[in-house]
Amino acid sequence: MRLLILSNRLQATVTEENNSVIVKSSSGGLVTGISAYLATLKDKNYLWIGWPGGSNYNDRQAVEEELCKNYHSLPVFVEEKTMDLFYNGFCNKTIWPLFHYFPYLTVYDEKMWENYKEVNAIFAEAVLKIIQPDDVLWIQDYHLMLVPQLIREKQPDVSIGFFLHIPFPSHEMFRLLPRKWGKEILQGLLDADLIGFHTYDYTQYFLRCVLRILGFNHNMGMLALEHKLTKADTFPMGIDFDKYYKAANLASVNREKALLKKGLQNLKIIFSVDRQDYTKGILKRLEGYELFLKNNPAWHQKVSLIMIVVPSRIGVEHYQKEKDIINQLIGKINGDYGNIHWTPVIYQYRAIPFEQLVALYNISDAGLVTPLRDGMNLVAKEYVAAQKEKKGVLILSEMAGAAMELGEALIINPNNREEITEAIKIALEMPLEEQARRVTAMQERLKKHDVKKWASDFFEELAKTKEEQKKYGTLRLEENELEKLFDQYNKTDRKILFLDYDGTLVPFADKPSGAVPGKKLLEIIRLLSEQSGVDIVIISGRNKKELENWYDRYPITLVAEHGVWIKKPKKEWKLSRELKNDWKPRIIQILENYKDRLPYSTIEEKEYSVVWHFRNSDYSLAGLRVKEFVDDMVQFTARNDIEVLMGNKVVEIKCSGVNKGEAARQLLSGQDYGFILAAGDDHTDELLFQALPEEAYTIKIGRQKSFAHYYLESTDEFLEIIEKMSGYRKGLFQKIFEYFKRS
Repeated sequence: MRLLILSNRLQATVTEENNSVIVKSSSGGLVTGISAYLATLKDKNYLWIGWPGGSNYNDRQAVEEELCKNYHSLPVFVEEKTMDLFYNGFCNKTIWPLFHYFPYLTVYDEKMWENYKEVNAIFAEAVLKIIQPDDVLWIQDYHLMLVPQLIREKQPDVSIGFFLHIPFPSHEMFRLLPRKWGKEILQGLLDADLIGFHTYDYTQYFLRCVLRILGFNHNMGMLALEHKLTKADTFPMGIDFDKYYKAANLASVNREKALLKKGLQNLKIIFSVDRQDYTKGILKRLEGYELFLKNNPAWHQKVSLIMIVVPSRIGVEHYQKEKDIINQLIGKINGDYGNIHWTPVIYQYRAIPFEQLVALYNISDAGLVTPLRDGMNLVAKEYVAAQKEKKGVLILSEMAGAAMELGEALIINPNNREEITEAIKIALEMPLEEQARRVTAMQERLKKHDVKKWASDFFEELAKTKEEQKKYGTLRLEENELEKLFDQYNKTDRKILFLDYDGTLVPFADKPSGAVPGKKLLEIIRLLSEQSGVDIVIISGRNKKELENWYDRYPITLVAEHGVWIKKPKKEWKLSRELKNDWKPRIIQILENYKDRLPYSTIEEKEYSVVWHFRNSDYSLAGLRVKEFVDDMVQFTARNDIEVLMGNKVVEIKCSGVNKGEAARQLLSGQDYGFILAAGDDHTDELLFQALPEEAYTIKIGRQKSFAHYYLESTDEFLEIIEKMSGYRKGLFQKIFEYFKRS
């Protein structure tokens, strides 16, 4: 197996000088993190694919050979003008501000969107030229969100993982994109097998957008699409912990520390390092520090803020404006509070070497990391890891993904300068024992969940998803398989049949009340139930009264409301587990409003669920109203033990954790069946199929992707099967023969 990593930029930038190829390492959290993981691979069987930083090379072949030989890299040559429009256009004028909750900075330009699609196609084409069936393709970040679909179209079985290193926004923010763009981005991502996010919130926002915009619901992050399974999950990115922790012992770092301490004398140090970006909250940080100096004159000439700002996205106008404002504010603070002996803010607008960075991490009394919105923020983790002496206080924005893991930091709202001010004072006055307690706890966590663990967890989940996909492939139940099914049925002593009702035993009707079992179906059920060693289970979303009226005369098991109620032959109805239904009145009240807005829809109330039927409603309007309703339900279901279930032109709100799969497990527990068959037609039956042993015959009614092993086109085809099992025709011919004999 070979790992292919695809990113906008390579981990190395290539230039030419005097006809020689010059390669320099690229910067950024993505490159740093993935490079650290790749360094742990023993076989080095990987290839990094991306833009090398230019295209107008005199000798492209020499560039390609150098990157391949010494850097395990393959360059994607894109014209610099095209790449500039791509990177400084749609990527950083549309996606970056919108996904970071800066809608007023977002640009909506059709030409930039078309350029984004064009460059994604170029990257996909580069991958398709070299990808092999057993390769694993790992696509990185927001620049390439359309690539999974472009690869999947040509390589339907290859393993594709996608990881988003920035936040994924809420639906209210994402929907600001033109609908066509938003749909194409989601569809592009969904053709990956596994989509990874830094935090649980980002994962849930993505799943909610998929539901609201594309109409696909999920089960524990697993999306059963029309053509495949895709999973969305959370993988908080770690760092190379040992690299930063052990660096404190390096002679070069100690030299830097000595020089810094000499220059800073006995000052307390607050340290801040960021790429220049409006999302990083640099201005808010300075405002908070300015207020600290105003409110705490006793700290004058005793503390300095060392601020390193690394140039970034120089071609985007907002960044130049922000740089000018930063310079002005630093000048104001130093002018208002500083003097010839003391500089309140020590500022550098450039990147610094690793040794100097670790030295600054190590000597600082507080690390100030206050992004207004951030995917993860590895600086916060690096700062903690570098504290070999177990001192230093991390002040961290609650808007950074890292805040979910670094709870011992002083967590602040970066928009509130008073909170920043208070946190600075607490950090500078915190006893060393308390600092050590907090740092130790965070270091233990970071050491355990380092960058290697992040990547290995991702690939482990990707492999599991590919295994699940193998189960999610239905085959037509052809004659030869049918013969095997009948043969096993006839020669097995103990057998059980799980039969869905609507859409499986009977076709759908305009109204649920119209879908009643006919005489032939009832006779087939009777004949089956009277066979020796056969257990019949009608497992339906119907209420128990209807099922009892139709089938209670036969010695069969009835399961109502998708597993809520179970009634065994000649027994009373029993709840599958203790449940509450005090939430129903509020749900019905909400649904009444939606029913009024969707003509020809109806509400059905059951004991432990409520169903909204819209089979006779306008298709497009129903799709819109249902998405609105499901979105409204997200907050309600989060506070109650209930869930929303999407069926065939119905939405059911029911108690969570109760389903056909759990009911089947209960009925199979302690039993030894040699033949198991289950048939169903919609999403509610997928959990039933998954719950059954691998050797069970599982049949989906309708040509759809499913966890069932086989599919049939219609209820009529399935009825032919159970008709043959029951001996219905044989009994019918026998009755005709006896009738003529008596005549």
